Amino acid sequence: MKAVEYLVRDRLSALGLDAIAELTHFACTSEDINSVSYALTVKRAVENVWLPALDAVIAKLRELGVEHADAAMLSRTHGQPATPSTMGKELAVFAWRLERVRAQIAASDYLAKFSGATGTWSAHLSADPDADWPTIAREYVEGLGLGFNVLTTQIESHDWQVELYDRVRHVGGILHNLATDIWTYISIGYFTQIPVAGATGSSTMPHKINPIRFENAEANLELSAALLGSLSQTLVTSRMQRDLTDSTTQRNIGVAFGHSLLALDNLRRGLGEISLAREVLLDDLDHNWEVLAEAIQTVIRAEVVAGRSTISDPYALLKELTRGHRVGAAELAEFVEGLEIGDAAKQRLLALTPATYTGLAERLAQ
Repeated sequence: MKAVEYLVRDRLSALGLDAIAELTHFACTSEDINSVSYALTVKRAVENVWLPALDAVIAKLRELGVEHADAAMLSRTHGQPATPSTMGKELAVFAWRLERVRAQIAASDYLAKFSGATGTWSAHLSADPDADWPTIAREYVEGLGLGFNVLTTQIESHDWQVELYDRVRHVGGILHNLATDIWTYISIGYFTQIPVAGATGSSTMPHKINPIRFENAEANLELSAALLGSLSQTLVTSRMQRDLTDSTTQRNIGVAFGHSLLALDNLRRGLGEISLAREVLLDDLDHNWEVLAEAIQTVIRAEVVAGRSTISDPYALLKELTRGHRVGAAELAEFVEGLEIGDAAKQRLLALTPATYTGLAERLAQ
């Protein structure tokens, strides 16, 4: 900071402004300059670069969510066949999650201080006791589009940075979840990868198209999260009125955002290089009719309450039929035909298939 002060003074002198040279860094401490600089730099980076990159990923997820809103798929809770959903709804979940945290980030505070060596305006008052220094400082900082932190030590306390980096890391966690889910969907054939002209896959297996966009995103998000977590942990503390741990730490803010940006770019591109294999989704559903056990036992419960059935413990009944067994359409139809339930309920169940047992998934995605 002292070097910058001398540079400014030399420049003033060269311009013939020696008379005001002594006002360079007047009553300031380095943090009066640095807190403003970091706040402006990070604010511009987030608003002009990082948020638009995130928005591009969210927009692609929204597009795919609507496109595949009706694409029935077998869910896998705990990795096991479960109540069907649609691919569009599952992608929409990620867009929904990201938009919520994005709104928090967009509303972030970017604070700076301008109150001297220990945040007391002591030197300022010594030089001019009649000036309203807190108001002067506030007007200066807010005039730059930043928030003013009136009560600090030598440093601006960095709490706004901790809040921001934790939220960016939260977004990274959601994106990491997205990357691993898409990778898994590719591995089980739900998505096929669109060949990119000139791209090389495996070095020895020409048939392979490796899901490198999502693997690259995964790794960069992990690096970003590690740096952002370290920033949050370090910046929340400063011994007494000042130590220099923040100075070293803040030099890595750009690196943390850089890894996040690489991940966002790979996710955006990767989401544009996959195609949904609807026939694979339908085939998977057709091999897992036992997922309708949930619907059957729930309908029986409703029929019992309505007085149209006396079946006791429908859960146990369906458990005996389906747990650990492959049950096809014919077996389930025969089972439903033999149930003591009302005719309307029976017809609803007989008309049900794994591909139509998706509830409100399509509407939710849209």
